[in-house]
Amino acid sequence: MNQTNAISRRALLVGGAALGLAGCSNAVGQDASARLDARVDTTRNYLLQNYPAVAPMVQGAKGVLYMPLMTEAGFGVGGAYGQGALRINDVTVDYYSAAQASIGFQIGAQQYAHVLIFQTEPALADFRRAPGWVADAGAYYALPSGGMSLGADTITAQYPVVAMIFGQSGLMAGASIAGTKYNRIIPSTF
Repeated sequence: MNQTNAISRRALLVGGAALGLAGCSNAVGQDASARLDARVDTTRNYLLQNYPAVAPMVQGAKGVLYMPLMTEAGFGVGGAYGQGALRINDVTVDYYSAAQASIGFQIGAQQYAHVLIFQTEPALADFRRAPGWVADAGAYYALPSGGMSLGADTITAQYPVVAMIFGQSGLMAGASIAGTKYNRIIPSTF
């Protein structure tokens, strides 16, 4: 076996192990929906307390997907996984998983939270109707750590979905949700 195959296999094993570990850190098992809802509450409170400029956008949103914990790891090949809840009028209406795979220069692991703020009914309807909605570059990525000053009217007119990544910790540089695939999950399956 040549060195390239050995590195590829090792990278695949590390990536697979990382995704497996990521699944362990999310709300799985008995009372999973209650634990996930508690994490969503904590994430929502953290977001609004630490980034108060976001409050009007969240309050005026047609829906908000809260992903309290995304775990990402990679060594050449990487992946991320998390579970969260979609809330409309601050009431959980559905649960979602998010998964992302990546290939390229990457070494390390990190965890972060993110939200998708749906500013329009059509954007929310498209998300809920899709069997596997994929985040793309069409979303507006707000950077709360950069001293945000969001003009909700301007952003809503230009971007029907606003994505925010926050609470990042770990040994990887940067976090992105581009290419993340969201799937509705049924509480009895997680």
